[in-house]
Parts: sequence; C-alpha cells; structure tokens
Amino acid sequence: MQKRHSLLAALACLALPFAAQAQADYPTRPVKIIVPFPAGGTSDIMGRLIAEELGKQLKQPFIVDNKGGAGGAIGSDQAAKAPADGYTLLLSGIGSNAVIHGFQSPKPSYKESDFVHISQLAAGPNVLVVNPDFPAKNFKEFIAYAKANPGKVNYGQVPASSGHLTTEYLKQVAGIDIVGIPYRGGGPAMTDVLANQIPLMFTNQDAALPHVKAGKMRALAVTSVERNPQYPDVPTVAESGFAGFSAVSWTGLSAPKGTPQAIVDKLEAAMVKAFNEPAARAKLEGNGFVVVASKSLDYTKFVNDESARWAEVIRKGGLKPD
Repeated sequence: MQKRHSLLAALACLALPFAAQAQADYPTRPVKIIVPFPAGGTSDIMGRLIAEELGKQLKQPFIVDNKGGAGGAIGSDQAAKAPADGYTLLLSGIGSNAVIHGFQSPKPSYKESDFVHISQLAAGPNVLVVNPDFPAKNFKEFIAYAKANPGKVNYGQVPASSGHLTTEYLKQVAGIDIVGIPYRGGGPAMTDVLANQIPLMFTNQDAALPHVKAGKMRALAVTSVERNPQYPDVPTVAESGFAGFSAVSWTGLSAPKGTPQAIVDKLEAAMVKAFNEPAARAKLEGNGFVVVASKSLDYTKFVNDESARWAEVIRKGGLKPD
C-alpha cells in the first residue's frame, strides 16, 4: 500500500510540469465564447468583436457560439457547467447575471460565484426613446406627464434586461407609475415604438442611435453619469433632477470557476492589450460605448457591486416572475 501511494505521488509530481506547460502554451486549439443571446443583437456583435481581437492576440481561433434563451440564463448556465480549462468562455454582462435572473421563473441553476470574471470590455448607457408623436418633448416634460397620468403610460419591457431594470429604478426614484408591456426582445419592442403601438422604452444606446439620427425616435435622456458623445444634445437623468442616477449596460469576458490562474492572466492581458489599440476602441466608441478593458480584480468587484445594487432595486420594486 505504501509503495502504491508513493507511485501515485510520483506520477502526480510528474504531471505538474505538463499541466504548467499546457497553461503556458494556452491556447493550443480553438476557444469557444458562449454568447447567451441570439445572433444579430448587441451582445452578439460584442462577442464577435472579442473573438476577433483575442484571435489576433493569442493566434488561435475564438469562435462565437450563440446560446439564446431565458434572457441569457440558458447560455450562461451552459458556460458555468463547462470544463474549467479555458476553452469555453462566456460573454458576461447584465443579461447573464445570476442575481438579476433570480426573480425570474424558473430561477437559474447557476450562481455568480460559478464564474471567474476576466475583463470588462465596455459599458454603455440606456437611452429613453419615445415615438415622435409622444406629447413630452424632453425628459422633464416626460416626468411631469407620467405623474399627471399615473398607470396610463405604457413602455416596452424586456424582462430582466438592463432597460427593464433601468425603468424600474427610475420609477422608484422619480415616483412615477408607468406600465410595462412585456416583449421577448428589444427588437420587437423597438419596432412597436417606431410604429407608435407603444410610446416609449429604455434601450441600449447603439440600438437606438440610427433611429434617433433618422428622426424616427426622439431621445429624452441617457442614463450614464456624463453625456454620451453619440448623443451630445441629450441630457443625462442625473442632470435632469435626479442627481447620482446611473444605470449602464455592461459586457465582459468570464470563465467557469476553477479555470487556472495562468490562463485567466493570459486572457486578461490579451483583452487589455487588444482594446487599448485605437482601431479596436474606435469600433466601440463609434457606437457610444465607453471602453473599459479592465483587469480581473476590477471586473470582479464591478460585477459584485452591480449585483448588490440591482438586487436592492428588485427587492424594493417587489419584482416577481411574469
């Protein structure tokens, strides 16, 4: 028995250099990035941009695998349960956050602690857009109109999305009563705002930008702390009477818990380097995103802080599954 234990210990010692070498050589084959949303949307575009830039940095293909469903929970769950070897990653963000999905039914089977967060790529504000026929011509008029018509103003609501939570947050701080009309995605909701089937919605700034520029929608406010360069004439909610108001949609790269630190470090370094290059930054900034390209510790703290603040909004709003 003692000889057997000695042999096993010796084999384990022999395996350590090989494991260390494998991590040093990473990646030696294609890497999959699960995007937990369908192709064609903002998350898909972000995932493909990360895949392109990491492929350049690390000299292996990074392949996007769209796994949409349940507002991002299905793909995120698959990523959480994948082998922690660095060859399955997750495009993480507010739409994959387990705390936010916790008020949906069924609740996700993964936890936020099932991931190691590698780098935040970018953040972008939500923008409040209305059909041009809506009576309020600016944000202050919108708040006054909503207060004068409690329960009579509808908005497009994609459950558990950043736009949904931003609207709930505004309802709480502004004391307004507007009614969410559920949609399966931002695209159908925006189509109905354009057609004046519903009057307004909060949505990602990049999705609304072409319609605002074309005059088919009117932007009343952005939810970042400072004005967005792509919406220079649109005030922030904070400067419009609600100091400190901030609600951004964010995107980053994460991996299953247990992924070796050497691999996390290599991916972090590649993300930081890639998205500090002017060409890569320009692709994001041209659509109104703020490029972050953070380190793992910073992204982890950011995710934890966001989880706590939105959990409080959900609790205070008494949000329940639809």
